[in-house]
Amino acid sequence: MPSVEGLLLGEVARTLDDRFRLSLPNELVSGLVESETKNATCLLAKERPGCLSLWNLDRWQKHLDDGVALVKSKIEAGKLDGRVAEVQQLGRLLSTRHREIPLAGRGRLVIPEGFREFLGVEAGGNVMLVGAAVCVEIWNPDHWSTAIGDQMPTFRELFDQLSS
Repeated sequence: MPSVEGLLLGEVARTLDDRFRLSLPNELVSGLVESETKNATCLLAKERPGCLSLWNLDRWQKHLDDGVALVKSKIEAGKLDGRVAEVQQLGRLLSTRHREIPLAGRGRLVIPEGFREFLGVEAGGNVMLVGAAVCVEIWNPDHWSTAIGDQMPTFRELFDQLSS
């Protein structure tokens, strides 16, 4: 797997077992958890149909708390009074989008119900694990093939924009 200090990178195929368990490679686990504990908690999020993302819980929680605090302050100040439908939509998505999950020894996790259907892979099926710099993505292989095919032509331009 490629290695760049501080970024989660790499692409590896894995198979879900019959109970939707998945083992992550050590290189990806070490970027998700702060210490070498046997058990840790990460955050699993629904990204787009066919893709879940796995995040370091502390980093995700700070980002979420900051964003929710800002939205709450806008609600209290009356700045979102005319946008009730959008606030409700945000609430629904926050309610269903993410969940804390244990990461057991050897980088093992279970994909929970509700997330399995969103991923669209059956027990015993294959997934692609992709380091997405700040998180690890778990992809349905068909969706991954389409997404990377669409995105690869923009690599050079994106890299140049982000690195300049």
